[in-house]
Amino acid sequence: MRKLSIHNKASTSMFALLFAAGLLVGAILTVYITFNELNELHDEVTFLRNQVSNLTGAQNATYQNITIYQNTTALADIYESVRESVVLVQGTTSDGGVQGSGFVYETSGRTVVITNYHVVHETLTLSVTFSNGNGYAAEVLGTDPYVDLAVLSVDAPANEFKPIEVVSSSTLRVGEPVIAIGNPYGLVGSLTTGVVSALGRSLAEEELAGGYSIANIIQTSTPINPGNSGGPLLNAVGNVVGITTAIVSESQGLGFAVPSNTILREISALIETGTYTGHSYLGVSGQDMSYNLAQEIGASVTYGWRIETVTSGGPSDGSLNSGDIITALNDTPIRSNDDLASYLEEKTLPGQSLMLTVIRGTSTMDVTIVLGTRPPPPV
Repeated sequence: MRKLSIHNKASTSMFALLFAAGLLVGAILTVYITFNELNELHDEVTFLRNQVSNLTGAQNATYQNITIYQNTTALADIYESVRESVVLVQGTTSDGGVQGSGFVYETSGRTVVITNYHVVHETLTLSVTFSNGNGYAAEVLGTDPYVDLAVLSVDAPANEFKPIEVVSSSTLRVGEPVIAIGNPYGLVGSLTTGVVSALGRSLAEEELAGGYSIANIIQTSTPINPGNSGGPLLNAVGNVVGITTAIVSESQGLGFAVPSNTILREISALIETGTYTGHSYLGVSGQDMSYNLAQEIGASVTYGWRIETVTSGGPSDGSLNSGDIITALNDTPIRSNDDLASYLEEKTLPGQSLMLTVIRGTSTMDVTIVLGTRPPPPV
């Protein structure tokens, strides 16, 4: 019995030892596995932290870009820097009085005020009033009804003029912020903001331009009202990229501005000669193509500009026919009158040769036209 007891105690001790060893090994394995899992978790956390850091950096950059324009201090600074450059233009006519806006510009040592042609059309007297309330007599130096542009000379002391910078409108993109400053309804020095909502529009001016299109127009959501006409359209840093010219009746948030490239192209001629004669002339009239029109006439294309009439004795007489569809100018695709008018205005001059891609019936051909000079405006 005693030996059996000793044997049992030995067995119990051995079992306890093995059990303890198992616990130790299990603990070591648990620690090892846990350590590896912690390392993997640490790596994942580090990766996620880097991702979040990158996202945060991108969000901050975007926010800063927006803040430059939308922050009220920035807008207030832009307004303060240009408000003295924006003027009130008033005139008398045989029917009463007119008023609009304008801005001061300096070129080749000459300081002038730029405004819209329709603001000064048929005025008997003109005056320009600066932001400080001082008003002076003005006279028209030059006009171009085809782009609704007029340049004024103002009989004022030199210290009244605060010229504003006019930059190229070529870099404008749809969605960019723009600012309009003018005198809507006589509310002098009013600022409104919006975005460029479209580029390359064309507006037909029946009364003052004989139905010819004002080309390459900037469409904007910036609120524009009567009295804004002739005021500057500014980019997000306060430079002129256009001159506000028109609104669509009963529209909501739809305004138009003549691009600054037109001003830069014409300003010297308007000051020196009083007119501008660089508008190219094809001598045709027509309409935009569409799916419905293509179905109606059996055309093979749904885009382009379809010729309806060819002016007798004009540049296209004998080369283009009624029913021809213009689809390209110098290999530049033409989808509509907007494209056609903008290309002619921006890329050509009278006397130049222009290659037109034309669909005539079932044939596609290239036709070369020597561009003429647009006839003088009707008024």
